Amino acid sequence: MSFGPDDDPDRPADPGPSWLGPKAGEGEHPAARRLGRGLALRAVVPNAITAAALCAGLTGIRFAINGDWEKAVFAILLAGMLDGIDGRIARLLKAQSRFGAELDSLADSLSFGVAPALVLFLWSLEDLPRFGWFASLAFAICCVLRLARFNAQIDVDDQPHKSAGFLTGVPAPVGAGLAFLPLYLWIASGEDLFREPVLVAIWVAGIAFLMISNLATLSWTSIRPRSTIRLEAIALAGLVFAALLTDPWWTLAGLCTVYLILMPYGFFSYSRIRQQRAKSAKASGSASQGAPGE
Repeated sequence: MSFGPDDDPDRPADPGPSWLGPKAGEGEHPAARRLGRGLALRAVVPNAITAAALCAGLTGIRFAINGDWEKAVFAILLAGMLDGIDGRIARLLKAQSRFGAELDSLADSLSFGVAPALVLFLWSLEDLPRFGWFASLAFAICCVLRLARFNAQIDVDDQPHKSAGFLTGVPAPVGAGLAFLPLYLWIASGEDLFREPVLVAIWVAGIAFLMISNLATLSWTSIRPRSTIRLEAIALAGLVFAALLTDPWWTLAGLCTVYLILMPYGFFSYSRIRQQRAKSAKASGSASQGAPGE
């Protein structure tokens, strides 16, 4: 069976929704179309990283089935780390492709939607008849819907959040990390309160809502420390990394708390930008109305 020029799965993708995969993350722009056909050898590296992220997420489910919760969480966190570098490597090597786009979208939906939902269900939510499974389903579905929304909007020019340096809702990898907050606290403290299925179900449903919400959230591109504190920021990053090595569970819980605290800051920051845009548009409209006609 032969492929036509439009059916070749390894043909470099045109700019548009199919560019989602290893080409870029949220807040990034598609590169120009590359000429030629076939999946270049250099494209194997970023796509192999994406496949490794997919395998890490699915392996987290295996660890959860065996009741090894720490390894299950670490496997999904590793998937998040790999997901954060595959797009950058693809752009560095100029190796974006339609194949990579499809693989990345599939890996994200499984690693950050299905895998965390199953891990949390096996850990706690299975003790809550019916509603526990519905909470897990809600998380997985909302993650997939978020990725589908990103696919649909990637080619849209009018994106107010993106143009201001913000994201819409909580990103899928961050949502997976936040959903594990009760599990972090349970491992760190040993308190059964954090494993209470009702509380976990409410928490998981709340994070699922945040992923598909229209709230403006901070992105890495919008975080620009002042030049006077950049050395302090570097030192803080080093200390956080050291804390992850020595006491990972409390550190992860602390990082989740910091992110949640910063969410209102992102919301009010974008509100100020929106008000400034509205004033500028109103001033431009008034100026155009006051201009003499020809």
